[in-house]
Amino acid sequence: MKELIEQLLSTAVSSLQQQGVIASDVTPRIQVDRTRDPTHGDFATNLAMLLAKGAGKPPRDMAALLIAALPPHAAVAKVEIAGPGFINLFAASDFQSQQLEAMLADGERAGVTPVSQPQTIVVDYSAPNVAKEMAVHHIRSTVIGDAVTRTLEFLGHKVIRANHIGDWGTQFGMLIAYLEKMENEHASDLQLADLEAFYREAKKHYDDDAAFAERARAYVVKLQGGDDYCLTMWRKLVAVTMEQNQRIYDRLSVSLSNADIMGESLYNPLLPQVVADLKAQGLAVEDDGAQVVFLDEFKGKDGEARGVIVQKRDGGYLYTTSDIACAKYRVETLGAERVLYFIDSRQAEHLQQAWTIARKAGYVPASVSLEHHAFGMMLGKDGRPFKTRSGGTVKLADLLGEAVERAGSLIRSKNPEISDSELATIAEAVGIGAVKYADLSKNRTTDYIFDWDNMITFEGNTAPYMQYAYTRVASLLARHAGAIDMAAPFAIEHEREQELVTQLLAFNDAVQSVAAKGMPHLMCAYLYELAGRFSSFYEACPILSAEATVKASRLKLALLTARVLKRGLGLLGIHTLEKM
Repeated sequence: MKELIEQLLSTAVSSLQQQGVIASDVTPRIQVDRTRDPTHGDFATNLAMLLAKGAGKPPRDMAALLIAALPPHAAVAKVEIAGPGFINLFAASDFQSQQLEAMLADGERAGVTPVSQPQTIVVDYSAPNVAKEMAVHHIRSTVIGDAVTRTLEFLGHKVIRANHIGDWGTQFGMLIAYLEKMENEHASDLQLADLEAFYREAKKHYDDDAAFAERARAYVVKLQGGDDYCLTMWRKLVAVTMEQNQRIYDRLSVSLSNADIMGESLYNPLLPQVVADLKAQGLAVEDDGAQVVFLDEFKGKDGEARGVIVQKRDGGYLYTTSDIACAKYRVETLGAERVLYFIDSRQAEHLQQAWTIARKAGYVPASVSLEHHAFGMMLGKDGRPFKTRSGGTVKLADLLGEAVERAGSLIRSKNPEISDSELATIAEAVGIGAVKYADLSKNRTTDYIFDWDNMITFEGNTAPYMQYAYTRVASLLARHAGAIDMAAPFAIEHEREQELVTQLLAFNDAVQSVAAKGMPHLMCAYLYELAGRFSSFYEACPILSAEATVKASRLKLALLTARVLKRGLGLLGIHTLEKM
């Protein structure tokens, strides 16, 4: 519906341009929003106020001209001017009924049509480090990136998941040397269950044992030179780490697998050619023995172009060089038309510098969108980065375990008779869902406070509330299984029914917004509003005691609500339950 209204307004603008009212070179950004207050219509636009000054007319007069030029359409029942020049549009009830029927006929897609021109989109998310356990700070990139990935795929795009793991660098000489020492001492009984302890001990040996450190430095050189032994040991470290990470991905219902691993090592063979290209094009110049690209787009305090090192004087490469090669690979090899990076906000300048160089080098054409979808930090109640009570890093696996335990206690307190097996299933879905939803429901650009009490509760905008909202509707429908007259027409009469209808028909807009902006919290806000409107509808609009036609209409609305809640939560990677 929003797209239709935008098209009608675009036609009106073109008509006024032909009449000379609006300059022919004006290309206004037509924005249509759903209204919060139904008395103001279903949709509103500020287009008249954007065009008024250029046309030399008062905004309300401009609005009147736009309305006069608006092509008539069966979907629009009425158009009004409001306030300083807003245009409010009221949807025709017959057209809304047609849309509801189309949503029902569309099954689980719930009226969301695939895009007409699918893109190849690379999504970079999660990115843990090898030989380290995933910590709480990894969850933001992981669950936000996955929700957006699911949404893009749902719309029909070809999505390539890229798990840019930290699997290369000088630390691997130290890790290989320590792995060798451990294998020699423990033979086949070697266990790497505690990666954090393994990394700490490797670092301690490197700092305290000169011979060990010398061997570690030698292994770095051999690894980078392609030595078979070092590569075998390196692969062991990667395999053990990713095996543990995959267990976390599976528990989180995150759609990453080993097939999606595209670590730093993938781009290592490309780095010499990247530097050679930059030098040949005059972009990289020698400065104090290093190869440096000076960017006018980034000024230092003295106003001079800042230099970005792409190769150190000792011949080594930097993360910037790797990210330039990464951008090149994603465009030239993967065929990316859009690349989304879910990386924390502190990396913003680093990415912009790498992308600026990649574009200057001709690796990434202007037609390819490189997008940094930054996110803030997870904070404790003290406003500082979330830590254990002793100040250590919280392991993600431990956090998820505690979430399920807390969810189980909450559910047991509300239903003491529940069986252990049923409790285990529900607690897993609710606990994991609570952690994910707490993150996804916040605007990703901001920091957020991690709070168990606000997270695992059946009140407010939480996963348990949303999961229970779905279960309530599913239970209602189960009681009337086979009794819904799908051929009966929609009979929308009550104010609460209309509010629910308006929200249901906004589902497509919510999906499109998440895909365009990379912001899953928009879907969370939509679903929370939908759950609230259904609750108000259910209280105000009796179903069982209603006459046959009205009862059928209201059951169909309940069915649509259940489908949209399930699909929307599914796009977020949140499991729904038929019974709680």
